[in-house]
Amino acid sequence: MNRKEIAVELFYKGCNCSQAVFCAFSDLTGLDEETSLKLASGFGGGVSRLRELCGAVSGMIMAYDMLYGYSDVSNPSIKSEHYKKVQELCNMFKDRVGSIVCRELLGIKGSSEPYSPPRDENFYKTRPCARLIGLAAEILESYIGESEND
Repeated sequence: MNRKEIAVELFYKGCNCSQAVFCAFSDLTGLDEETSLKLASGFGGGVSRLRELCGAVSGMIMAYDMLYGYSDVSNPSIKSEHYKKVQELCNMFKDRVGSIVCRELLGIKGSSEPYSPPRDENFYKTRPCARLIGLAAEILESYIGESEND
């Protein structure tokens, strides 16, 4: 199974968008599934249903950070290069679907109640999330493959 399929499967098992993408890369990040689930838990729904940055994008960035992030906080050029790469990933996502903002992708205005609705057939039918999760995982998997070939 590729990472896109893994991420989508995790979503259908109940993970939020961020958890699904981030956990699809847990074998590479070196984090166990429980830690990955906990780290990404507040980023679903565009940050806890505030409908801001898409959770799939958040999960993609978190996985990227675990793989390629910097720890030398005193070097602004390393920080700038990292930001450049993250922006490239986000722009790849945005170029494909038009936005990286959860509410825009869902076609709603503003935030939602913090209540997480039941995951039933209607929930999955009314959201583009599985497709967006798959796209975020696909973008990062492709980036990783290209980076390894450099």
